[in-house]
Amino acid sequence: MNDANFEGNSAKILVCDDDLMVRVLARECLEEAGMTVVEAEDGDAAISMFLVEQPDLIFLDVDMPGKTGFEVCKIIRGMPAGASVPILIATGADDRDSIDQGFNAGATQYKTKPVNWSLLSRDIRYMLRAADAFNEIRAKEDRLRYLAYFDHLTDLPNRRSFTEQLRKAMIDAEKTHAKTGLLVLNIDHFKRINDSIGHERGDQLLKNIAQRLTTHLGRIAPITSDPSLRRVQPIESMLTLDLARPGGDEFSVVVRNASSMEQLVQIGEAIINSLNDPVPVERHKLVVTPSVGMAIAPQHGADPEALLRHADAALHAAKLDGRGRIRIYDESLEDDAAEKLRLEADLREALETNTQLRMVYQPQIDTETGKVSGVEALLRWEHPFLGPISPARFIPVAESSGLIIPLGDWIFRRVHDDALAAGNAFPKSVAIGINLSPLQFTQSNFVENLNATLAELDVQYRIELELTEGVIMSDAKDSLKKLNRLKELGFDLAIDDFGTGYSSLSYLRNFPIDTLKIDRSFIMDIGTPDGDAIVRAILGMASALNLRVVAEGIETQQQAAFLAEHRCDCLQGYLFAKPLDVTDLLAATTLDYSSLLKPA
Repeated sequence: MNDANFEGNSAKILVCDDDLMVRVLARECLEEAGMTVVEAEDGDAAISMFLVEQPDLIFLDVDMPGKTGFEVCKIIRGMPAGASVPILIATGADDRDSIDQGFNAGATQYKTKPVNWSLLSRDIRYMLRAADAFNEIRAKEDRLRYLAYFDHLTDLPNRRSFTEQLRKAMIDAEKTHAKTGLLVLNIDHFKRINDSIGHERGDQLLKNIAQRLTTHLGRIAPITSDPSLRRVQPIESMLTLDLARPGGDEFSVVVRNASSMEQLVQIGEAIINSLNDPVPVERHKLVVTPSVGMAIAPQHGADPEALLRHADAALHAAKLDGRGRIRIYDESLEDDAAEKLRLEADLREALETNTQLRMVYQPQIDTETGKVSGVEALLRWEHPFLGPISPARFIPVAESSGLIIPLGDWIFRRVHDDALAAGNAFPKSVAIGINLSPLQFTQSNFVENLNATLAELDVQYRIELELTEGVIMSDAKDSLKKLNRLKELGFDLAIDDFGTGYSSLSYLRNFPIDTLKIDRSFIMDIGTPDGDAIVRAILGMASALNLRVVAEGIETQQQAAFLAEHRCDCLQGYLFAKPLDVTDLLAATTLDYSSLLKPA
């Protein structure tokens, strides 16, 4: 519905009343106001007319022969197209029971008889405006939900959605004594391919691979995570597949109602075969191979965590077998528990010897000045034998082992050492952002220990602590006390990955937050109508609440120019700089990035 409907210039109204005079008067009033009117003389005709005409609003009499207005209202509300259409019912004056019945049946508003015809078009305009505003809000909520549960690049379910799918599939299977299969796969040597063709082409490669998988797996069974089938409820005992992209070059397939391990192997072979032909990306024709690991429940695990762990172990074994292979989990495979124990021991040694770990800093650019106004401190681990280990791999090990507490203390001390090494060359106006682990923040003595560490170090620079929405909301009452205490100690406070969790105005009002960091998934959608609208809405909300906003993951000048134009305070991303060591960071603080904030 567009703004023209607000003035009555194009809205289509379905008038349903068995009284011809009522229909004539309604037509005369509404058409004079510029609206289009279609008529129905009874309930059955109204339902048929609704399906054909798809009106913007229905004006419906309650008391009619055959189906009553209540019945018609309820039937239309049960249709997909009728879920949100405004319905105005006409009922007898002071007939409160009818009014309540109407609302219970799904009516939006009511008018009492006799109808004041001179006001009818005005009332309908207001209803259309309200309906349009409601639909716009709901569309934004749907968009936020999509961003939280689906991967923007491939349109497949993301890690959060995959985890929920797997858990639900296993619960359903337990009730019916069915089997649930899980296949995990990733692309062999993807990092090397990505580095050679560039990240944008690498993204296109992943998108094309997702399309290949969808096509080939769809020949075996319905893919309920396919956009066209997302609302389909699989038939009980029916073989269905849930294809997801948990992240990076990793894909997963949940097999509901699997019949046997042989069936999983058939699905794994379809995955291998789907990538037999080179994958075109611009002028390149890339030969890629996937490695596939698989496990089946309940044989290989009675809960999602165990099943995923065993499928991952099989995937690791497939890579060791020479890549481009399928491997089924069995107890002879080394579980990743052993690897985690090794990583834990190595991480403990790295902390004790103060080697291998280092901090890097990614600049944040002020859109008003074009200068560096903040940095985010990021931890890196260079293992002497395994090479660089991703934080996504070792931080969970640190959290599960309790090493995250001394590691957090190490981070503060190393940041301090780097700041001292920089000396007066490091601008005092630049805040250093440090991420907090949920386990750190939820420690009962976290604030006291942090205060003691900072007192010992005699910190003379600004620190901004970054927490996720989920961490704060896990225990809102306790979090509020801690956040207020941190503010008293002089810290700035930031919400990281804003928009992917609660995104509630209430905590933004109640908690002493200084900064919102917009999640990169929103930034990737800049340039699309929905993406632009959502980012503008977040920026408008932050401005109203007097919050500073940092946009993460800026990779293009188009994104930077859009955000600068709409008064986003700071930008962070590879467009400006990768995470830098402290020496390179000092050089970056002298640069002017203003030229990157304008349209290319």
